[in-house]
Amino acid sequence: MSAPFPFAAIVGQEEMKQALLMAAVDPLLGGVLVFGDRGTGKSTAVRALAALLPKIELREGCRYNCQPDKPADICPACTGDKPLRVRTEPAPVIDLPLGATEDRVCGALDLERALVSGEKAFEPGLLARANRGFLYIDEVNLLEDHLVDLLLDVAASGVNLVEREGLSVRHPARFVLIGSGNPEEGELRPQLLDRFGLSVDVASPDTLKERVEVVRRREAYERDRDGFVRAWSRKDAAVRRKVAKAQAMLDQVETPDAVLELAANICLRLGVDGLRGELTLMRAARARAALAGRNEVTKADLVAIAPMALRHRLRRDPLDEAGSAVRVERAVGEVANGAAGHA
Repeated sequence: MSAPFPFAAIVGQEEMKQALLMAAVDPLLGGVLVFGDRGTGKSTAVRALAALLPKIELREGCRYNCQPDKPADICPACTGDKPLRVRTEPAPVIDLPLGATEDRVCGALDLERALVSGEKAFEPGLLARANRGFLYIDEVNLLEDHLVDLLLDVAASGVNLVEREGLSVRHPARFVLIGSGNPEEGELRPQLLDRFGLSVDVASPDTLKERVEVVRRREAYERDRDGFVRAWSRKDAAVRRKVAKAQAMLDQVETPDAVLELAANICLRLGVDGLRGELTLMRAARARAALAGRNEVTKADLVAIAPMALRHRLRRDPLDEAGSAVRVERAVGEVANGAAGHA
């Protein structure tokens, strides 16, 4: 399998790259939705991110990516009396195909073992493989309704429950959900849209210099993939170290009351339902501060990430023709400046 395109070599698309890095730093953010035209590097960026993720610890033989000190109750590799070795592996980045069956996603009875030995055993699915990693859905707006319902349940609980063919299985399924798609091909169901912490709109480069550089780098990668990856390995390694350092210091990053009040004021001004907007603003701002190596969130962090944290949470306003990002930026400006009015 050839090496993915280097993350550091992606031209432009800074908001998308920042959102993916913040989601890697804090999985509680809720994932990233990337919407935009075809050929704008959405899938390339997600697959490139996989090579940057710090490795996780697993036990030998574990099929659920359990934390060694917190095994799943049903995991035979982790709950037995026999001491097992701990190994490190890259954090999983699992693709969920649009045509996947529910059995493939959730897991099902292991038919081979059932037929050969008559033993009822569970065959883990994609959700088990994605535990403690990333679950990526390309063209997420075309996902079938029954799979959307399934993902909503698992995303809310962090547990996958399978009950069929005489089996009753529960296992951890905590993952960062990454979705990409083209808005021209259909909208996302509101319930799933709300589960994404961050939403990013991407577009084709609008300058001659950027477009030429995209083509140049892609052509160089296709001509000599291994050589291109080696040429960018130092810059990718620097990004990897940055993510690992931010993950390690995230719990020490403080959020001043003034920043929390600004987040709440922005959400009130925009009429955001519930408190998920404020929580996402706080977590994203903390992740941004950690990536910058700072142990305190600033108002500038909040202002920078507000559009990607809130643009997909706004109610449609038929009297306001401005885009959602513009409405968020306007509300941020009004609140920050103490101006009156509504977004």
